[in-house]
Amino acid sequence: MRRSLLAPKEAVIALLGALSLFLAALEFLFPKPVPYMRLGLANIPLLIALRVLSVRQLLVLALLKVCGQALLHGTLGSYVFLFSLGGSLTSVITMMLLWRIFRHHFTLVGISVLSALASNVIQALLSILFIFGRQALTILPLFLAIGMVGGIIVGLLAELFWQRSRFVAALKNMAP
Repeated sequence: MRRSLLAPKEAVIALLGALSLFLAALEFLFPKPVPYMRLGLANIPLLIALRVLSVRQLLVLALLKVCGQALLHGTLGSYVFLFSLGGSLTSVITMMLLWRIFRHHFTLVGISVLSALASNVIQALLSILFIFGRQALTILPLFLAIGMVGGIIVGLLAELFWQRSRFVAALKNMAP
């Protein structure tokens, strides 16, 4: 019998990280409605991971996503990386808090929407602090509207993936 080089949870993190990067690359092919604004498809694996990974493992997955996207898109040395890191960490912390405290009151759609909005607010604050000043507030309503729509779409896709995927069916056995 062959022995796996990775422990089961590490293998899950690696697979979800790869899926996140694949979705980020796929999303890169589509035009952005507003510069720097993405739908957030790469967050689907994070939403799935809420139910099967520990807090530390989820943070590792989020960092893999951010660093992988930065390498994929060539933004590792730019302010875009800072915005992505701030938005992603805020988003995943929001996801974790909502899941851990209010899991019986929110679906993945609700968690996705609120985490997308939290990400947008942090990115707007970073934009105000480092680049555009208070003028960045003028685009905030548009960012929040797009974030809400993106959060709904990503949440629905994550729910669908959770319900129908054979990969996720195997993960359900690992859920705490």
